[in-house]
Amino acid sequence: MRYLLTVSYDGSKYKGYQKQVSEKTVQGEIEKVLTKINSDSEVNISASGRTDAGVHALGQKIHFDLDKDIEELKLKQSLNSMLPGDIYVKKVEVVKDDFHARFNVKAKEYIYQINMGEYNPIEKDYVYQYNKKLDVPEIERALKYLEGTHNFKSFTKANEETEDYTRTIVQAKLIRDLRNINKITISLLGTGFLRYMVRNIVGLLIEIGEGKRKSEDIFDIIAAEDRNVAGITAPPNGLYLKDVFY
Repeated sequence: MRYLLTVSYDGSKYKGYQKQVSEKTVQGEIEKVLTKINSDSEVNISASGRTDAGVHALGQKIHFDLDKDIEELKLKQSLNSMLPGDIYVKKVEVVKDDFHARFNVKAKEYIYQINMGEYNPIEKDYVYQYNKKLDVPEIERALKYLEGTHNFKSFTKANEETEDYTRTIVQAKLIRDLRNINKITISLLGTGFLRYMVRNIVGLLIEIGEGKRKSEDIFDIIAAEDRNVAGITAPPNGLYLKDVFY
């Protein structure tokens, strides 16, 4: 029986999603619990994509097969009773045997939270504590220039295994927190993302918000297809995989 999970997790205490030897990871914790549920027969899971150390998820998608047929609600309850408190299964669904959490993805949404106000130690692992004012209207203009289909090689580490750096950003927007004018959220909805792509885009947007670059510079940076011209990488703690669409 093949199942699909919708999972949220606090990535601050993990060395990322992907399983690693001698490191605490989200994949490792979930597989450990599923193997127990599966009568100690090993279970391997496949996710919509990896998240790096310190990155969080609100709607990660994971599929796996079990040797037994378990009702969705019962499986959800079992998982949540056994998983660490910083990993939570929001939904369990039975899917077709040929469904794949990664290869069937049509779009993903990432969000990145920034605090421009006073340092907040309570939020330090969940909101980037930039703690200075940014030119928000200029960032909003820059975001619109990112929409569409482009070669995003300037926003990822060059990889010999990656032949195609073209991705489509369907919507790029800035969300203002009406309860806190110093907190902003950058949302990127796209058909796919390269490794570090979102954090590198946010790093450039911060430089634009600082006045070090202009929003129109994005056109030249994309055209360069060179990571060295795109600027800083934003830290992982403000980044969330918000949702995955099939």
